[in-house]
Amino acid sequence: MKHYLAITARGLEHMLAQELEQLGVSSVKQVHAGVKFKADDSTLYQCCLWSRIASRFVLVLGEFAVRDDMDLYLGATAINWPDYFHASQRIAVDFNGTNREIRNSQYGALKVKDAIVDKFEKSNLPRPSVDREQPDLRIHMRLSKDQGLLGIDMVGSGLHQRGYRTQAGAAPLRETHAAALVARSGWKVDQPLMDIMCGSGTLLIEAAMMAAKIAPGLKRKRWGFESLLGFDDEAFKAIKAEASVKAKRGVSQCQTRFYGTDNDARMIETARANARRAGVGELIDFATGDATQVTPPEGFSGGHILSNPPYGERLGTTPGLIALYTQLGDHLKEAFAGNTVSLYSGSEELLSCLRMRAEDKFKLRNGALDCVMKTYAITARGEKPESEAPKADVAPDFANRLRKNMAKLDKWAKKQALECYRLYDADLPDYKAAIDRYRDYLVIQEYAAPKTIEPEKARRRLLDMVRAAIAVTGVDANKVVLKTREKQKGNNQYQKLAGASRTMTVHEYGVALEVNLYDYLDTGIFLDHRNTRRLIDEKAQGKDFLNLFAYTGSASVHAAVGGARSTTTVDMSKTYIAWAERNMALNGIVGRQHRFEQADCLQWIRQSDQQFDLIFIDPPTFSNSKRMHSTFDVQRDHLDVLLALKDRLRPDGEIIFSNNKRHFKMDLEGLAAAGLSAENISKRSIPEDFARNPHIHNCWIIRHQDMSA
Repeated sequence: MKHYLAITARGLEHMLAQELEQLGVSSVKQVHAGVKFKADDSTLYQCCLWSRIASRFVLVLGEFAVRDDMDLYLGATAINWPDYFHASQRIAVDFNGTNREIRNSQYGALKVKDAIVDKFEKSNLPRPSVDREQPDLRIHMRLSKDQGLLGIDMVGSGLHQRGYRTQAGAAPLRETHAAALVARSGWKVDQPLMDIMCGSGTLLIEAAMMAAKIAPGLKRKRWGFESLLGFDDEAFKAIKAEASVKAKRGVSQCQTRFYGTDNDARMIETARANARRAGVGELIDFATGDATQVTPPEGFSGGHILSNPPYGERLGTTPGLIALYTQLGDHLKEAFAGNTVSLYSGSEELLSCLRMRAEDKFKLRNGALDCVMKTYAITARGEKPESEAPKADVAPDFANRLRKNMAKLDKWAKKQALECYRLYDADLPDYKAAIDRYRDYLVIQEYAAPKTIEPEKARRRLLDMVRAAIAVTGVDANKVVLKTREKQKGNNQYQKLAGASRTMTVHEYGVALEVNLYDYLDTGIFLDHRNTRRLIDEKAQGKDFLNLFAYTGSASVHAAVGGARSTTTVDMSKTYIAWAERNMALNGIVGRQHRFEQADCLQWIRQSDQQFDLIFIDPPTFSNSKRMHSTFDVQRDHLDVLLALKDRLRPDGEIIFSNNKRHFKMDLEGLAAAGLSAENISKRSIPEDFARNPHIHNCWIIRHQDMSA
């Protein structure tokens, strides 16, 4: 009897131990991400061929303390490697783990390799060659703290490579992982099984192979143990032949039916091809269909649904996923009452959107991600299991506040000819977010939760808020954009979020503006400055207008539409200057009188000799951009900036100065000493939809003092 280690994913140790005991091994002991056991050669061959959950099997040759690289070398040389393979065999060393002294797995693998070849040389044998790509044998070294385990991989490439899957979806489950989910779901082999989001068909194929008694390793071309000295070829051929007979008989006798649907026709074709290669093509019916609309196949009563719905968290996907899970829960209760469903997801919060009570819960890691499979007995919509109390509407306080705000603001915005405005701004302390409408889109910007709130609780509240917002507004979930806004420290506020460019046009008081709801933290228009832009429109007739820290140039567009003689738009960003030019073009405004300058605004002010009648400046609260010659702090530096602008301002001109620093204090004495006066217009610059947040910005009109008064 030899000692072996079967390796698996964390969380599957118990299932693997049970499987190995059924295959006839002895002395089973569960360890971290694996199972140790004893077996003779024939039993080991059976395990390699038939295990559905193990990812590989290792013949354990030594376990020893590894405090440093010398311990590692000595432990490896203590094994008489020529007893196990010939010097002509090509080897590769896989080293897993590190400790305080051995911090690099490549270095650890090199020390083990040196020990092996030195052992052969000391036995007056040729050195084995190393081949990382196509070795005959893989040496397996596992290091955990100061304990090492060294052996020979009996398999070669991982056991999840069954040989039937040449193509997969965007986020495929490993075959071993899928088999574990099938086994743990509670599905019985005489039950019909359906996957309503089947992708490349892995879950169904693994289940069908179980029902048809097809050994998962049957199609493997080569095994690591075949290169060992003492390999029993006859015994292995007999085991493999018996498995082949079982597979042929199992497929012909299998009465269980399997059904797979997916909304991607190309994936359905891939799934069919995979099933054919696995030998179970005739057992599975694949069809194109939407999971939220598919109906039970004939005779499916008492069946089991097993699916792995999407749960990715890329920017903008969460609202769509919330809607998907919500609709899926409703549809299952409508169409599949009386059946059972098991859903595997990386988000318990998304599973909660099903509004169903789980009867079983199984936690399992998928790579580095913590996932969970929940199993539900599906009751008809409106029915409740006795153990389940009726639930109130999701986030009722938030939903009621949003309805109230909409009743007031939607009418106001329509009257004002506004297509973008704020509907909700952290009105309730438990639901900290801003919700803005852009035509038929919603942008939900979550404010970072306080550190006192547990991340799971904050995440649940956010999902509840998104679900309620979709329900109350009636906006298509695919037109809801979710972002997280945190306090910016030392950076400009215009943070790039994605590489794509997705734009649309909105209208504000008759002016057309381009916005991008997805790819930046801000959308291209600051809604709270709407009144200020309108004021610029009213004041701009016949004037030369300067826009500093111009962002996407919306103020310049309003000035031009208002009849400005000329506009000059200055911003340090090439991206935003180009955006500003597009905004002008959207409104049919062209001509050399409209200039766009990519420059450091503070430098530009001091280098320019032009004069203007109307200047708008909305600087950041703080900036340390590498493209600026020094840092900028609006409280510290505003007087210097305004004094520099005094030379750019004609005698009857006006500066509209705005910033969003809370508790900003204008240096009135400094302005007066320089012959300037300041009028605080903050109250009238705050729009109706920002009325509950009067400190969102402050706004001033700066003029030359009237010396005749």
